[in-house]
Amino acid sequence: MATNEELHRRRANAVPRGVSNLLGVYADHAHNAELWDVEGRRYIDFASGIAVLNTGHVHPRMKAAVARQLEKLTHACFQVTPYEGYVALAERLNALAPGATPKKTIFLSTGAEAVENAIKIARFYTNRSAVIAFTGGFHGRTQMCIGLTGKVQPYKAGFGPMPPEIFHIPFPIAYHGLTAEDSFAALDNLFKADVDPARVAAIIIEPVLGEGGFYIAPPAFLQRLRQVCDRHGILLVADEIQSGFARTGRMFAIEHSGVEPDLMTIAKSVAGGVPISAVIGKAPIMDAPPPGGLGGTFAGSPLGCAAGLAILDVIRDENLVERARVIGERTVSRLKSLQAKWSCIGEVRGLGAMVSMELVKNRDANAPDAELTKALTQLAGKKGLILLSCGVRSNVIRFLAPLTITDALLEEGMQIVEESLKELTIGQRGAVAAAG
Repeated sequence: MATNEELHRRRANAVPRGVSNLLGVYADHAHNAELWDVEGRRYIDFASGIAVLNTGHVHPRMKAAVARQLEKLTHACFQVTPYEGYVALAERLNALAPGATPKKTIFLSTGAEAVENAIKIARFYTNRSAVIAFTGGFHGRTQMCIGLTGKVQPYKAGFGPMPPEIFHIPFPIAYHGLTAEDSFAALDNLFKADVDPARVAAIIIEPVLGEGGFYIAPPAFLQRLRQVCDRHGILLVADEIQSGFARTGRMFAIEHSGVEPDLMTIAKSVAGGVPISAVIGKAPIMDAPPPGGLGGTFAGSPLGCAAGLAILDVIRDENLVERARVIGERTVSRLKSLQAKWSCIGEVRGLGAMVSMELVKNRDANAPDAELTKALTQLAGKKGLILLSCGVRSNVIRFLAPLTITDALLEEGMQIVEESLKELTIGQRGAVAAAG
């Protein structure tokens, strides 16, 4: 069997450098919250494939559902010969979506495709073209989606020009002195200086920023944003691609605010690792585009629909919404104890099991420590823990352990975080002393 080093050499020759890798280890197999590389080394997974594996690697019920579907049908194209799985999964998601308004769902293949279609639907329904997004937001890597994304490096740089009629306003981040009032003042100024609200089709927002740093939109902010959208006939689009499927201690993060979005995008954990995404929306809005206006050859594959139905059963039967709250409380508590020890942890924040810590220098929110952040992910990897960073300033560590992780594995992973931070902070002090 090939080694990690051999595979990395082959990868360099075969795969473009634009597709980056966090760690130079190659996955061979995995189970629940553990992964083994091709050399047999075991890792605890606090990344979950970037929030795809809320139900863990290769959940037995998902695996069995896909195996059954493989015996029957792998592809038909829903637009040609439809199949029950697509309809059944749509029915389940319509019932789970927040708000009392009747819903409909279209399935696609990726999160970016879901966002693209949400914007298409919003534009068709409103007969408007402009879209407002937020700084720090991440919505995918297609041209429209990088236009919506509020982070230049590495997503926008060199890929311009961006699509027209996309505008950004600040996301409220108390830790950095950005209040809800600042955001709404910017929105008001945008309406006065740059775009007539009567031209705006949609405002898209992540209830919890994902790639942008795991900052949580205050419930009152989302409620007021709903009011602004209603006042101007603008559709509110909730991007739940990373925050959905029980991750935040509710099925969808926007439920914490009591707000009903007009459209909602989902992907990642929908099917436990089988690629599928969706737009869920209010029925009259979803029905606006004419027949043939929506779809895709692989959209809503039979395998993805079968896996998605099984994943919904797992979330319900294993009470993963409540489990997310427990995991989140334990993770936040442990990180706050580390924060009390080390000045490099500027803030600890979390909503359910969507938790992060922001690394800075000497507790200064305006002194991000991207170098320490990168070093922590690499050292943790060497110690057997897969850990992700994020943030516009690349100084946030995010914690996305599967919601099915055992208490023992969660503790083992947090111990690696503590040990790694201890080594790195001691090393920093030594370097400073040597320089002095």
